[in-house]
Amino acid sequence: MVIFTGSAQHAAVNSGQFDFGSWMPNTPISLQLPPPTKKGEATEETMLKTLPDVNTTVQGMATLWLLSQQSSDFAPLGQYSEDHFSEETPRQMMANFKKELAALSAAIKERNKTLEVPYTYLDPEEVENSVAI
Repeated sequence: MVIFTGSAQHAAVNSGQFDFGSWMPNTPISLQLPPPTKKGEATEETMLKTLPDVNTTVQGMATLWLLSQQSSDFAPLGQYSEDHFSEETPRQMMANFKKELAALSAAIKERNKTLEVPYTYLDPEEVENSVAI
């Protein structure tokens, strides 16, 4: 559970933040007025008055961009910078895990060939071994 939460789940919710949130109405950093409570109440004028000012928006975009960047010490899921295990059993388990990740990555790449907008966020080659900020 810890490995999943610190790698795949984090990639699922973090990696696409900028792609989705870079169009400010998707994720406004603040609202100047309360949102409408009933459908059909919003007008262009009330929406423009509700959305944040340019400075606030730029700060939010910069934060999203920074948090969406790959870490300078990025290590893909299943790859380790040091040899932590010397026993055969954990080494075999890690080798099997890497094989499963490679197969999953290949399947994702194949599927993405047919998509207009590829979904790469959960490709094991793009998922970080752990959360790094």
